[in-house]
Amino acid sequence: QVQLVESGGGLVQTGGSLRLSCAASGSIFSINAMAWYRQAPGKQREFIATISTGGSTNYADSVKGRFTISRDNAKNMVTLQMNSLKPEDTAVYYCQCQASTIRSHTFHVWWGQGTQVTVSS
Repeated sequence: QVQLVESGGGLVQTGGSLRLSCAASGSIFSINAMAWYRQAPGKQREFIATISTGGSTNYADSVKGRFTISRDNAKNMVTLQMNSLKPEDTAVYYCQCQASTIRSHTFHVWWGQGTQVTVSS
């Protein structure tokens, strides 16, 4: 009952920037924290950043100072501004949220399908 759709991925050169967006839709009752993860080929899914309902943020050390997470509660949207991109940032980026539905009021973790980010040297 909750769908997350990522957008904004693509190919960029080292040092460039991209902005990822994720919109949640469906029979949403409440959304708590939203987050971004990424998964590079052959590697485990990695936490990138999270933002609370109140706007408090946390970042993985690998992206601190380069990435910025933000959200628009009115649009059920979370964004990830990525600057100073490196080849090591190449991965599929996934949007995540903890949300309850109008039907159940039970919180679950929901994932988007992912969007590819490729950083060339």
